[in-house]
Amino acid sequence: MSEPRIDAERFLGRLDAFARIGATPKGGVNRQALSPEDRRARRLLAELGQARGFGPGQDAIANLFIRREGKDNSRPRVLIGSHLDSQLTGGRFDGALGTLAAFEVLEALEDAGAETPFPVEAVAWTNEEGSHYQPGCMGSMAFASGSIPEQWTSLRGHDGSLFADELQATLEALPEAATRPLGFPIAAYLELHIEQGPSLESENIPIGIVEGIQGTRWLEVEITGQSAHAGTTALGLRRDAMAAAVRGLDRLYAEIMPRDARARFTVGRLAVERGAVNAIPEKICFTIDLRHPESAVLDRLETFIRSTLAEAAAGCGCASTLRRTFDMPPTVFSSLLLERLNEAADSLGLASKSMLSGAFHDALFVNRVAPTAMIFVPCRDGLSHNEAEYVEPDQAVAGAQMLLASTLTVLDNWGQILL
Repeated sequence: MSEPRIDAERFLGRLDAFARIGATPKGGVNRQALSPEDRRARRLLAELGQARGFGPGQDAIANLFIRREGKDNSRPRVLIGSHLDSQLTGGRFDGALGTLAAFEVLEALEDAGAETPFPVEAVAWTNEEGSHYQPGCMGSMAFASGSIPEQWTSLRGHDGSLFADELQATLEALPEAATRPLGFPIAAYLELHIEQGPSLESENIPIGIVEGIQGTRWLEVEITGQSAHAGTTALGLRRDAMAAAVRGLDRLYAEIMPRDARARFTVGRLAVERGAVNAIPEKICFTIDLRHPESAVLDRLETFIRSTLAEAAAGCGCASTLRRTFDMPPTVFSSLLLERLNEAADSLGLASKSMLSGAFHDALFVNRVAPTAMIFVPCRDGLSHNEAEYVEPDQAVAGAQMLLASTLTVLDNWGQILL
């Protein structure tokens, strides 16, 4: 047996081949979950696996698994991968880099004739992006819970398509894939992904070792006042919902992120009800995306947001309501896996840094059922969810080498990791 090695030319060629599926004029991809383009990408991955003797499988949510057998196939497998779906005008590396690097790891093991103690599988999770159907991370979420929420079956995409119909069509498009249970024992999960931020590039560091994912809360806010004529209503008689919203948001923008470098505060949508150029707005509705790596701080910030908006509304003769619509607690990855990843980076001579993920990924949900860790590589200008998204070829290859080395050290230390 020779030492397993990444074939850089083959790997980069695969990235190019998959980027042609759903390619956009500006160099990105539009390969939304459960779309015809997504099915083409899934078929190509399955066919590449079959050509190497790797068996494809899929579960009820259409997670696609490519399996390389091990010495003892009754043991829980090591799972590596990411996703193949994209945003409407997405980049060619978000998700696909990690999925194709995982497949390249299988090929490198096969090229070397390596016998692993138990199976290693590459996975392409279904609908990580959530751009076609919401929520995102459907595949990993269902895998971790062992069931598909009933309400998902009636979801419709932005194009009017029914989720249940497109899921069935996607499953039927790969009849050769063995049916898998929704959720099964795994020894560990590793995911390679682009950083989607600028820190690795700005510090000229090729590898990020992700210790966890910060918590996320989504809030919906309504501020209600009274509609009145813009030209005849004096200041003292106004119950101006817009004035209340501006007053409250001004304070939140001035205090949340400037006072805590790890906090993230974003107003993504804002709507004015009964909006007219010559009328005082009656109701302002907006969303807040709040993120932080500590649950206690999220609690404190949410309380601050509620009180600040209530005070601003009252000061303008208005009322405010706030509803939490999404709550994802912070996630901490396996310390034993992180040790293995640091060893892998050292063995390759790759500089690395520990970091948190600001975005959530499939690894967040898999972490609920198995030891999990993530690897980041730099992307140009930190740009992602954009057709201009780009990863330098040598950095993409370094990420694949890091995934291979990490997989090998996990296999060598699997007993310790499973303790």
